[in-house]
Amino acid sequence: MIKKYLLTTACAGFAALSASHASALDEITVAYFLEWPMPFQFAKSNGTYEEEMGVKINWVSFDTGTAMSAAMASGDVQIAVSQGVPPFVVATSAGQDLQAVDVAVSYSDNDNCVVAEALEIDKDSAAELNGKKVGVPIGTAAHYGFLSQMAHFGVDVGSMEIVDMAPADGAAAFAQGNLDMVCGWGGALRRMVEHGNVLLTGAEKEELGILVFDVTSAPAGFVESEGELLSQFLKVTAEANAMWNSGDHKDEMLPVIAKDAGMDLADAEATIATFSFPSAEEQLSEKWLGGGAQTFMKGVADIFVNAGSIEAALDSYDGTVNSAPLAAAQN
Repeated sequence: MIKKYLLTTACAGFAALSASHASALDEITVAYFLEWPMPFQFAKSNGTYEEEMGVKINWVSFDTGTAMSAAMASGDVQIAVSQGVPPFVVATSAGQDLQAVDVAVSYSDNDNCVVAEALEIDKDSAAELNGKKVGVPIGTAAHYGFLSQMAHFGVDVGSMEIVDMAPADGAAAFAQGNLDMVCGWGGALRRMVEHGNVLLTGAEKEELGILVFDVTSAPAGFVESEGELLSQFLKVTAEANAMWNSGDHKDEMLPVIAKDAGMDLADAEATIATFSFPSAEEQLSEKWLGGGAQTFMKGVADIFVNAGSIEAALDSYDGTVNSAPLAAAQN
């Protein structure tokens, strides 16, 4: 069980942190998504968070990251797990005082652009995409990824015919041969690759700084007043991720995760296979919270401004990322 795993891996410093912390709160509310399977749900189902943190947790499922932002603005939610970067950027750009405190999940292989197989274009011949017709969901992380990949390959986006299409619509048009290239995520992306190929893998995109990830977010006031409680939450999450990443507990964890996510086992397994869960050490590196995440957020914000989705971007998103609670949890 995760309790045993936590006890055998938790450091003495965290035990001292747990013993010394006295939260002013008796309970907190945490937002999460259904049909989005993650290791934290194993700890959630086993009551590990409450046991380690000493507070009651009300777990509330949401349909969108924007709804999570609204609930945190009203004070109804203290922590949001796996909030997408685009809605986080929209909220903080509008002045909402939210902070990203960890990288909840990376899914660079679950968000990408696909080139029609008939064109036989790959990363070594990507220049041939000049002048082609592409379906892109404008104002999304996929749009940012598309522009970043084209810039990397030296493709003139101005020469392309870009059609604003939701991933599901883009996948359908792509299957009918009406697009040379299409971008999207999730189930739509799986349908897209049935008719084409990606130019770059998720790992290759990450090396270029093209990230696709969700964050754990919280109101800045909560982070400031309940930093130790938040660190305990992040510690349990990190231990659940480490348990999953070890590969030794899949049979034990997956059925519990699937049930909590409201999914059948096969769908949960297929979805989580496209996810990666960076360790706390990795998250604190330059690639993520040490600078890469902030740069990515700025890129997404600028895309939204150009697309008319938001009025203005912040000059910098450094102030929207607070790695101190995660660093405390790790240490």
